Amino acid sequence: MTYKPPRRPQFFYTTAPLPCPYVAGRTERKVVTEITGPDADGLHDRLSRAGFRRSHNIAYAPVCPSCQSCVPIRIPVDRFQLDRTLRRISRANAAMEGFEVPSRATAEQFQLFQRYQQARHGEGDMATMSFYDYRAMVEDTPIETFIVEFREPDDRMISACLTDRLGDGLSAVYSYFAPGYEKRSLGTYAILWLVERARSLGLPYVYLGYWVPESRKMAYKARFRPSEILVGGTWRMLTEADIDPAVTSEAALVPESAQ
Repeated sequence: MTYKPPRRPQFFYTTAPLPCPYVAGRTERKVVTEITGPDADGLHDRLSRAGFRRSHNIAYAPVCPSCQSCVPIRIPVDRFQLDRTLRRISRANAAMEGFEVPSRATAEQFQLFQRYQQARHGEGDMATMSFYDYRAMVEDTPIETFIVEFREPDDRMISACLTDRLGDGLSAVYSYFAPGYEKRSLGTYAILWLVERARSLGLPYVYLGYWVPESRKMAYKARFRPSEILVGGTWRMLTEADIDPAVTSEAALVPESAQ
């Protein structure tokens, strides 16, 4: 009889209250746990299906008092369809090619990351990240992670997306892109590329993190239809009744990031 060592207990912790980064005047709290050990991939899969996100070797989910605005959202690859606007974005970027590369930080990536942060988040904490901070964000991962570098025909990299591979899909962790390409909606195109990549791999979902209808930065995620949201522990289709038209119609198509 083969001896199987007992599974290490998984500990979860709650963070101290902090100002919410998405909805002004609200307080944010998270439940966090470490992703480690020989079952790191399996653990991450289970947590992702339960609405957690990964940062470094930590998985987290919001447990904010009196607020449930952060809704996990994912795209069912086989059912997803391009609408007229998304088809236009796909055509506008047809000459650009995406390359999967290992999750290893490069100077070229970091320079693009810095330009993005300075242009869009100049007052944020990430704008002051050093190369070593960026390298930790990219390389400190206990699971299968890669970067998609999007390059123009002349080989200029103008967009990138840090991506986790799950047992049932791809998870967009963080995307960034060159300033000055707003009309091409590079962040949106990165998600469309991941959908096609998941389809080619036979993976059923692309996880987009949290949809926050009340946040202009995060409301764009409802633009990808059909999509599924996690409500009460169950994934179900996002419906028109879930969407506040006043917020969603004003939200920029270009993603802030895939957080």
